[in-house]
Amino acid sequence: MSTRRAHDVQATFCASLVDQWIRRGLQHAVIAPGSRSTPMALAMIARPELCVEIFHDERSAGFAALGVGLASGQPAAVLCTSGTASTHFHAAVVEADLSGIPMLVLTADRPPELHGIGAPQTINQTRLFGDSAVFVDPGVASIEAFDVWRQWADSWYAIDGPVHINLPFREPLVGEPFELPTERCEPPNESSGTVTAPTSSSQSVLAMLAAHTDSGRGLIVAGRGIDNPLAVADLASQLGWPILADPRSGCRGLPLAISTADAIIRSDIFAAAHRPGIVLHCGEPPASKLLGQWLSGSGALHVQVLQRDRVIDPLQMMSARVVGSVGRWCEVIGRTVTDQRGDESATPDAPLGWTSDWLAADRITHQVFDRYLANDTLSEPSTARILSGRPGPLVVSSSMPIRDIEWFGQSSGSAQVISNRGANGIDGVVATAIGVALSRRLPTTVLIGDVALCHDASSLTALGTRAIDLKIVVTDNDGGGIFSFLPQAEQLQPSDFERIFGTPHGTDLVMLAQAHGLVGETVDTPDQLAQALDRPGSALIRVQSSREANVSVHQAIHAAVVDELDRQLDSKNQAGAT
Repeated sequence: MSTRRAHDVQATFCASLVDQWIRRGLQHAVIAPGSRSTPMALAMIARPELCVEIFHDERSAGFAALGVGLASGQPAAVLCTSGTASTHFHAAVVEADLSGIPMLVLTADRPPELHGIGAPQTINQTRLFGDSAVFVDPGVASIEAFDVWRQWADSWYAIDGPVHINLPFREPLVGEPFELPTERCEPPNESSGTVTAPTSSSQSVLAMLAAHTDSGRGLIVAGRGIDNPLAVADLASQLGWPILADPRSGCRGLPLAISTADAIIRSDIFAAAHRPGIVLHCGEPPASKLLGQWLSGSGALHVQVLQRDRVIDPLQMMSARVVGSVGRWCEVIGRTVTDQRGDESATPDAPLGWTSDWLAADRITHQVFDRYLANDTLSEPSTARILSGRPGPLVVSSSMPIRDIEWFGQSSGSAQVISNRGANGIDGVVATAIGVALSRRLPTTVLIGDVALCHDASSLTALGTRAIDLKIVVTDNDGGGIFSFLPQAEQLQPSDFERIFGTPHGTDLVMLAQAHGLVGETVDTPDQLAQALDRPGSALIRVQSSREANVSVHQAIHAAVVDELDRQLDSKNQAGAT
C-alpha cells in the first residue's frame, strides 16, 4: 500500500472522511467553488446520499451551513479553497460558536512547501478563527495514517460547535480513491446531552430553588435552547407560574404562556405590582431589553438552566445556574419541589390572582394588538404578527424584525422561529434561511429588513435554481430603522443622524430580486401578503414602510396597551376597595 500514488491517497483520505461522516448522520454539504479544494469536493459529489449545494461566495456558504445546523441540530460540512476565501467563513463560525451550532468547516490549503515563498492564494490559516472554533490540521494526507482516518472523522464530527479542519492538498488534485479503511466497530465516545447525576453544586441549586417556590410569585422565562417545551409546561403547571415565552422557545401556545411580556411591563402599575420573587430562566435570554432590565431590577432570585456550559447572562442577574437538557432539568426540579413539600398534591400559596393577572394582561394586550393591526395597510408590526401565525419555519433577522416578532407575534406560536442571536448580527440572514429550508424541506419564510437584505444580496445568486420554497419578506424603510428608536435620533442634527444612522441606500429591492431571476413584488395589504406567501416557489415580497411612521405606530400600540391595562387595573382596585 505504501506505493500508492500521492493524489490517490489524498482522494481516498477525503472519501474516507466523507464516508464516516455520512455514517454518523451527515446529510448536507455546502461548497464554494475553487481549485485547491478539488479532492474534498469530488469526494462530496460522489455520494448521492449527500445533499450538496454550491454557493458562489464563501460568506453565503458559511451561513447556509449554519442554517442547516440551526434547523437540524446536526452539522453541515462547508468547504472552500485556500487563501482569503477561508476568511469569509468567519462571521458564520462566530455565530455558530456563540449559538452552540455544530459545523464542519473545511478549508483547503497549500502544502507546507508553498508557504512563506509568496505562492498565490496562500495565507496562514492556522487557528484562523481564533477561539471561535476547534482547530485541527491533519497535514497532507499520508498512507501511514490510513488506519486512523475514520477515528479522526469521528472525533471531529462529535465536537460541540464549529470545528475548523484545515486540509493541505498537493497537486495533482484529481485522484482515484482506492479501498477505504475498515468501518469502525466501536461506537464514538461522546456525551449524550442528557442530565447527569446532580453534583453537589447542582444539588445546592435545586435545594435553593425548591426552598423559594412556595412564595408563589414565580416566573419561568423561556428562550431558545429548550429541547422539551412540554416539560416546561408541566413544571409551570405544577408550580402555578406563568411562562414568559420568547418566540424562539417553542413555548408560545402552551396553557400558561405569556407572549406579550414586553408590552405588559410597559405599564408601570402592572410592573410594580407584579415583581417576582423567583425567576427560572430556561434557555437563552429573550431579545427584549426592557424585559431584561425589569427582571434584573426585580430583586428576585434568578436561576438559569442552559443546554450548554456557557455563560449567557448579559445583565449579570443570575444567582445560580445548572447545565444540561432543559426538559430533563425541569423534571428534576419538579421532583425536588414535590419531595421538599412532602405532598405531591400540594400547590404553592400564590398571591391572589398572580397567574390569572398575567394571563388576563396577555389577553388584553392581544386584543389591543388586533384592534390596532387589523387594518387594510401593512405596517412592520402587522407584517410580523401575520407571519408569526403561519405554520412552518420562520427565519427572523436581528435588529427590528426579531423584536417585532417577540413584541407583536400571535399567541399561538404557529411559526417555528429561528434567528441568529449568538452575536445578534444582521449578516447572512438569507443564506441562513436557505440552509433552514434545505434541512427542513418545508416552505420557509424569512422576515428581514432592507439593510440586512442588501448586506446579504449575494445569497440571492442562483436561489431560483435551488429545490426549495423560500419567501423573503422584506420590510423596506430605506435605511436602518432600528436607530430611529434610539436616543441618537433625538440628540443629533437630522442631517447627521440620517448620514450615519439612517443610511438610505435607494436600492430597488424588487428589481434586485428580478435581476437574480426571482419573482419580486410589493404588497400593501394583508390579503396581498397572504396571496404572495401562498404561491409556490421562492420569491421576494416587499412591504414598504417609513422609518418615522414605524416609530409612531410602535409608540401608539404600546401606549394603547398601557392605557387599557391601567384602566383594567384601576377598575379592579376600585372593585376590591368596595
